[in-house]
This record gives sequence, C-alpha cells and structure tokens, in this order.
Amino acid sequence: MRELNLPVTREELATLRAGDEVALTGVAYTARDAAHALIAEALERDADLPYELAGATIFYAGPTPPAAGRPAGAIGPTTAKRMDAWTPDLLRAGVVATIGKGARSAAVAAACVATGSVYFAAVGGAAALLARHVTQAEVVAWPELGTEALRRVTLERFPVFVAIDTTGADLYAEAPEAWRTT
Repeated sequence: MRELNLPVTREELATLRAGDEVALTGVAYTARDAAHALIAEALERDADLPYELAGATIFYAGPTPPAAGRPAGAIGPTTAKRMDAWTPDLLRAGVVATIGKGARSAAVAAACVATGSVYFAAVGGAAALLARHVTQAEVVAWPELGTEALRRVTLERFPVFVAIDTTGADLYAEAPEAWRTT
C-alpha cells in the first residue's frame, strides 16, 4: 500500500496508477451537493472561499456527529457522480484530488488528465470503520447544512484506491456494469 501525505502535489499524483491502493494521511475537506453548489457560486462571483482550493483534497462525505470517542461517528463516501457537474471547475481552480465511490463521467476523467488530478475511491458501506481513520473534524463553513456542512477532516492512513489517475486510466471503465451504477 502506498502512503501519501495530504496536501499532495500533482507531481506525487503523477506517480499513481488506476488500481493502486493508497493510505491518505493529512487534511481533506468534506463536501457534498449543497456545499458544492455554494462553492461554485462563490467561484462564479470570485468571492473568498472558506478554504484554499490549491492543493486541496475533497472527500464526498457527510460525517455523522462524534461517537465512540471519535470526531465522526461514521464517515463514508457518497456517490461521486452527483458532483460531476462541479468537479472539472474545482480541479481547474486548484483541487488536486477527490474521494468518493462509484464511477465518474468522461468529463471528470478528462479534467483529471488536463489538471494532473486524481479520483480516489473509498469503500462504500464501511462508514463506521472508515471513521477510525479520522482523527479530527471541524466545521469550516455553512453549519446550517448539517451533515453537508463543509468540514476540515484530518485523516490517518485512510484507505482508498486510485480510480482515475492523471493519465485518464479509469478503474471503473472495464468494471462490470453493476460497479458503474453505484
């Protein structure tokens, strides 16, 4: 398993290949549909964002409240395809990696190639187990969104696979149809 510290550089990402197992350690930001809409709106207005996009990793997740002595009771990936409309713009704005589950659009794969970014897939249905790899979680913006608020999370050896690499190789492209629909 490859170990990567976040924030990660595009040069480091260029060494990864679709299918590689990776353990992520460092800061990522959680954002789902509602937060993505607000980020996109801020980018359109050229307004300040609550975090720096350059070098950021976005995790498509909505953590549950703290439980079992952890900062997030559960934190699992949501279906990444729902963020596809916003992802190319965020990658062009400086985001270097995203984490979710399931297949992505051709536009996202092309944006990964154009920007030198990657899409990491995490295992769905394992949110309580994945929460053991989150050492800190704090709301950064939009607390009114509840579980969809933008959070800064600190990951420790968070397990993922490279689903789309910087060359556009896509783990899901050759996958059975059942894998591509989740």
